[in-house]
Amino acid sequence: MAKKNAKKSKNSSASIARNKRATFDYKFEEKMEAGLSLMGWEVKSIRMGKVNLSESYVFMREGEAFLFGCTIAPLNTASTHVVCDPMRSRKLLLKRKELDKLQGLVDRKGYSIVPISMYWQKGAWVKIEIGLGKGKKEHDKRDDTKDREWQIEKARTMKKAVQQ
Repeated sequence: MAKKNAKKSKNSSASIARNKRATFDYKFEEKMEAGLSLMGWEVKSIRMGKVNLSESYVFMREGEAFLFGCTIAPLNTASTHVVCDPMRSRKLLLKRKELDKLQGLVDRKGYSIVPISMYWQKGAWVKIEIGLGKGKKEHDKRDDTKDREWQIEKARTMKKAVQQ
């Protein structure tokens, strides 16, 4: 019998939601992983895929980091005795050293903290990848679009050359 690999790669099924707009609007200097403090009904809704990260951002208050603007739509059958607020601020679980670093960079250098993706880790824990970056200018966005289109055109040309 063949041995199974001990290390499993991140499969696409572990991904819950992505903020595609974030990579278009921001240039990320650093990325880090954070846990989320969630309620039971939120976990059930996340399992059903009812999450939207598109308008969300992270803000710092009293030395803690919070995710704001992330919409988790409540399920009709999930909870009847709890009042569900889909837009509530959710606390990010980070170490004190990471929080201090984020606070310093946001205050002194004008960085923004933006959620990039949400995913499952080890099947049970919801993690969020946050990026520390600065907003792109309009010309930076145009340059990225040109580079992306050039890569696509180059791949097409190479594919045609190989087929002939």
